[in-house]
Order: sequence, then C-alpha cells, then structure tokens
Amino acid sequence: MTKTEGMQAFQDAFGAEPTDLFTAAGRINVIGEHIDYCGGKVFPAALNLRCNIYARKTGGKTVRLAFRGIDGVVELCVDTLDAYRELKIGNYQAGVAYYLQETGVEIVGCDLYYDCTVPFGSGLSSSAAIEVATAVAFCEYAGVAYDKVQLALISQRAENKYAGVNCGIMDQFASAMGKKDHAVLLDCSDLSYEYVPLRLGEYALVVANCNKPHNLVESKYNVRRQEVETALKTLQTKADVKCLAEISPKLFNELKYLLSGVVAKRAEHVVMECDRVSKAVAALKTGDLVELGRLLNESHYSLRDLYEVTGKELDALTAFARKEPSCLGSRMIGAGFGGCTISIVKKTETEGFIRRVGKAYHDAIGYKASFYETSIEDGITVEKL
Repeated sequence: MTKTEGMQAFQDAFGAEPTDLFTAAGRINVIGEHIDYCGGKVFPAALNLRCNIYARKTGGKTVRLAFRGIDGVVELCVDTLDAYRELKIGNYQAGVAYYLQETGVEIVGCDLYYDCTVPFGSGLSSSAAIEVATAVAFCEYAGVAYDKVQLALISQRAENKYAGVNCGIMDQFASAMGKKDHAVLLDCSDLSYEYVPLRLGEYALVVANCNKPHNLVESKYNVRRQEVETALKTLQTKADVKCLAEISPKLFNELKYLLSGVVAKRAEHVVMECDRVSKAVAALKTGDLVELGRLLNESHYSLRDLYEVTGKELDALTAFARKEPSCLGSRMIGAGFGGCTISIVKKTETEGFIRRVGKAYHDAIGYKASFYETSIEDGITVEKL
C-alpha cells in the first residue's frame, strides 16, 4: 500500500484525513537463535517491512482502530482499558495503552489505521512492530517525551501480561531501537547493547517465508528450555557459571562428558551459537561477508542437528539457497518449525535466486514460499502528513 493509498484508506474508515504517520519495524535476528534465554547475546536488525499507522488526534475518550484487510472499526474507551484482553483484534493496542496509562501517560482519543507489511506468523515480529508503533502514537498525542527502551519494555509487557503471549525483549527492542544499516548486539539480561555496521555492499538480505502453518511451537519451545536448564544444572556441578552462555567452547568440550542424549546436544548448540555470534560481529567489523555467510550456514546446521527446531520446509529452503553460487549463506530465523529464512545473496542475482529457489521449494514441498528483498532501516519513524 502506497502512502496515498494509506491516507485514502484512513479517510474511508474514519471520514477524515490523517495528519500523521507513525511506523515501527519488523526484525530479523542475523545470528544467535535460541540463546537469549540462556544468557546469550542476540544480533537483531530492523527491516523495511513495517507496521505503518496513519493517524489523527481527535481528543475525547475513544480510540478507534481500523486495519487493512479487515472490515469494521474497533473502539476502545480510555477509561476502561483493562476490559479488552479477550479481543482477537485490538488487544495488543489496548495492552499498550493500558500499561502506558499505568506509567502516567494520558491516553488521548485518536483514530489509528494499521497497514502492516510485516507478514503475520512469519517470525519477523509483526506483533512487536504493531506494539511499538502504537506506543509511539499514544506518546506523541499525549505530548510526552519517550525513551525508546522504555517503549520496548512496555510493548513487551503488553504482549506478555495483557495478551498472554510469552516472548522475550529482543523483538520489541529491535523494533524500537533499530538503526539504519546496523545490527544491534544485545544482551537481553541487562539490555546493554552495541550497534554494529551491517553493510552488505553488493549483497542483499533475502527473507523467505516457508508458509508452513505454525503448530506446537510453544510446547516444543518449553521442552527446549527445560532441556537447557537441565544441562546448566549438571554443568554447574563442575563449573562456576550463572548461565550456559558463560561456558566457552573449550570448557564445554572438557565438561560435556557430564551430559548425554538430547541434553548434551541442546547445550552444545547454545555454547557454539554464542561463539558464532561473537565471530559474526568480528566478521562484520572487518567486512568479511564470506565468513558471515559460513557462520549462517553453521547456525542452521546446529539448529537442525543439535537443537532440532527446523523441519523439512526450512531445511529445504536453506539447502536450495546454498546451492546458488550467488548465495554466501542461509539459515532459519525465529523459533523454528516454520517461519522464515534469511540468505545473503548478490544483489544482481536476487531475481534469479528467488525464481529458482522458489521453484525448487514448490516442487519439493508442494506449496509456495514468499520472498522479500529487504533492507536494514531505522526502527521508529514519525512523519507529519
């Protein structure tokens, strides 16, 4: 949807012209999967796929919400923001408003039209983009200064406590704090972070959505967490560490005799993935994209063989991508069992890459993948219309 189309859609929904455009980004995690809850550092970046909110301040006690592709308007009363937890559409927005109000932000009546270009259920954090963009809109209309990290924390609280969806802080942090042409090396335990240039030169990041319906992700996620917690407790009998991320590959090799079966495999993934994050940061700082691609491949193999969260669809997409001479590396991102992959592909070859990988995937799996040539952008934008 173009900006002109978005403004027209707002007018069709609310009978007036929008005055503002607030946006927040979806995100990828360059590398560092399933380690945030083990004390590891993640490496997200904000995308050009975004939640766009066309908006107008109306005053009063009513917030009206409309959504691209969904008929009707949802109304929220600012005096009863705790009452919308069961809404299927609008509960994230109500949760953000509720927790902002708790911090003393006056929620002002407004009309908000949502055009989200982050594909839903893809693992690119459409929910975080919606929450963060909504938080920005409410703060702007309340006329209050806002700290982006605090907006990320409030957005996460809305998803966890109000909507009842368990998620870490990485998604909202990347959506709020993303910086053009940079990834964010983030320690989720204390929110310390470092911007690292993500300049790909003649290469581009191609995101592919395998389009497999998500199923059983949460239950398998909980099992993985139990397995790594078991590994940590066992290793702590010989090592003075607080989390798996503190264990070096060298120390792990000395102590892995303590572990067996899947618990050993899960712990090995976490330790080696943390090491790959450090190596990926070093590679980007020296402009070594070939090394970055190699690390992406290694990450996927580890997620496939040690953590066992990939599945035939993600394995097929990445395998077909790696066969392309223009591709430096490819891996799954997100929780797994569905969702997306990222591949580093030569810009001049992306069209052919998408065509050939898409055909191979369709022939092998029986349905189509969706492809997005992406760029790394700022997390939040605010624009007068």
